[in-house]
Amino acid sequence: MRPARNVRGSVTLPGDKSISHRYAMLAALADGASRLENYSTGADCASTLGCLRSLGVKWKKKEEAENVIEMQGSGMSLTAPNASLDCGNSGSTIRMLSGILSAQNFACELSGDESLSRRPMERVITPLAAMGARITSQNGRPPLCVHGAHLKGIHYGMPVASAQVKTCVLFAGLLAEGETSVHEPVRTRDHGEMALRAFGATLNRKGNEIGIRGGQRLHGITARIPGDISSAAFFFCAAALFPESQLTITNLLMNPTRARLLDILVQFGLRISVSQIEEAHGELIGTVKVQGGCLKGGALAGADSAALIDEIPVLAAIAPSTERGIEVRDAKELRVKESDRIAAIARNLRAMGAEVEEREDGLKIPGGQKLHGAEVDSFSDHRIAMAFSVAALRAEGDSLIRGSECAAVSYPAFFTALDELVEH
Repeated sequence: MRPARNVRGSVTLPGDKSISHRYAMLAALADGASRLENYSTGADCASTLGCLRSLGVKWKKKEEAENVIEMQGSGMSLTAPNASLDCGNSGSTIRMLSGILSAQNFACELSGDESLSRRPMERVITPLAAMGARITSQNGRPPLCVHGAHLKGIHYGMPVASAQVKTCVLFAGLLAEGETSVHEPVRTRDHGEMALRAFGATLNRKGNEIGIRGGQRLHGITARIPGDISSAAFFFCAAALFPESQLTITNLLMNPTRARLLDILVQFGLRISVSQIEEAHGELIGTVKVQGGCLKGGALAGADSAALIDEIPVLAAIAPSTERGIEVRDAKELRVKESDRIAAIARNLRAMGAEVEEREDGLKIPGGQKLHGAEVDSFSDHRIAMAFSVAALRAEGDSLIRGSECAAVSYPAFFTALDELVEH
């Protein structure tokens, strides 16, 4: 990565990962066919499709340029796979699919790569076991062996805020007897609820509790998946580094549980305007225009840390270039992502010459610091690789990102898209 002078241009992003996973899983359970346009190009969402094919779901890719998936629903009943289901690097796949498999009339194994095999799964095993499923694991980590059962609805209070866990339990609740409800400690992204409603299910929300009645049928849909706002974060932060930058992103997801990122960046000093807002299957979509400004910095804690858990790495990566720096608290969940992201951020920023205070649940990164080019490590984590490609744009000298190919987990064309926007 070479230093840049400016960021300017427009980009349309691949489909949102969170929505792509959920739409594919529900399309697999629906009655009839579904057409999913702008399905995520990331390897994680391809893992979901691969698992569904192994479970007897028929789908094909149409119109390669638009990444269109056409899928024939199975009507709630899947087929026992012939081998272990390979979830790759995808925590979303293994956790959410476990909820569906817990209600099937067979047992199967879900496994993944070395990184996924280190990630905690007790958070889905506990509620699914309470509903009647039997799940064995390797000390709470993958591979998981899910023995399907006749599930009964439960009222579950999540000890850790996690949209993946919430969706897992709601998907299981759809296939269970009676009512299932989930109470989350703070509001997390609601794509699971939106997707269930889009496919015809009825849900009830009261405060931070969401409920679903089992036994409802789903119907196939045609949907265009909006651009991934977590991927947009890297381009927003790249633009934020340069006072004269101008960036436009079209067809971007504007879901309020995800768009908190825009509010935070405005508070930090970025100039953002949103236009052409429309709604599709409950999700808000719009065009976002960004102009650089004086980047002040600030603090992230509590509900903001939960809402921005995927965006914190790149916000931290640009923190040295802000006036006041950025402090992150209440983000211990970063320790158990594809890598220990708190440790990875601290190590890479220090390699680039920055002062960083690493804490158990976050980081404190002073502003007004100059970075120098350095060799940094992706730790096989797509968000770390992309975050430090952005930090490198304001460094003095070239930087080398080891293992940068892991960006393909969420955005295979990321480096090409960034290069087209950067002026050297």
